[in-house]
Amino acid sequence: MSARISLARPAPSSGGYSPEPPNFTGQRSTSGYRAANPDDPREKLRAFARTVEDNIEIYTQPLKPHLPAIGRFLIVVTFLEDSLRIITQWSDQVWYLERHRHFFWGLSQLFLAINVITMLVGSSAVILKRYSEYAVGGLLGVVIMQAFGYGLIFDLNFFLRNLSVIGGLLMVFTDSMYTRKKIFAGLPSLSENDRKKYFLLAGRVLLIFLFIGFILRGQWSIGRAFVSVVGLAACVMVAVGFKAKWSAAFLVIMLSIFNVFINAWWSVSSRHPQRDFLKYDFFQTLSIVGGLILLVNMGPGGLSVDEKKKTY
Repeated sequence: MSARISLARPAPSSGGYSPEPPNFTGQRSTSGYRAANPDDPREKLRAFARTVEDNIEIYTQPLKPHLPAIGRFLIVVTFLEDSLRIITQWSDQVWYLERHRHFFWGLSQLFLAINVITMLVGSSAVILKRYSEYAVGGLLGVVIMQAFGYGLIFDLNFFLRNLSVIGGLLMVFTDSMYTRKKIFAGLPSLSENDRKKYFLLAGRVLLIFLFIGFILRGQWSIGRAFVSVVGLAACVMVAVGFKAKWSAAFLVIMLSIFNVFINAWWSVSSRHPQRDFLKYDFFQTLSIVGGLILLVNMGPGGLSVDEKKKTY
């Protein structure tokens, strides 16, 4: 590559001054350096990845200030829907707990009341960004309590989905730590930074279990196999933190489309028992989408391939 900078050279002096330093040329030395080959498939892939990342940054810029609020709301929307369902189906819930789960009279009402109050208060606190740590702890308690109370702890699909919901709650917890760090930016926060990295890692890993549950259930077809392979690749990228922002954005789009077409509970009659199951799956998927949106906003954190690449 020829040099495009014009150099003003002083006139030669009698003292034998050389106007150019030794070995000065207009070309870059090739020792120890090799120019990238634009025809290399790996270089093309890197260029494509950079283009995708740039486009995500450009097109999400108007939404970026609102992403944390959107993510928080979507994460707790399954708890809001669940509390509303318990209230509107109170007698059915009590009958199920006493008849099938052998709850004593009064204990079933107490169990449901604790669940409803915790979900409503915790969800409101998460949305309003007030006492987020306590709210996340309460909602985690609801997930565990319902798993044992309704006898679903050994249901694989329920277990995997709730792992993803827990991942979303960990993202909320990490987001609250990130916000608190910005507020107290001048104070030393090494231990909190370390905790944030580990919570982000745990949240990333747990978020992908919903998709693993999708792969394990249902009938296989060519289309399903293709979606499963592509989605699983994106999940692995999210888990290890490689191109995490755009792989999370890809999963947001994929899960949203999947959710609307597969879990279309509004198209099922209110008398059909399948409606409640589809509704439950729909709102839980929204919660995982919310967790992925927070990941797009915050990034993968220190324990990720993306962060390590910045170091080397």
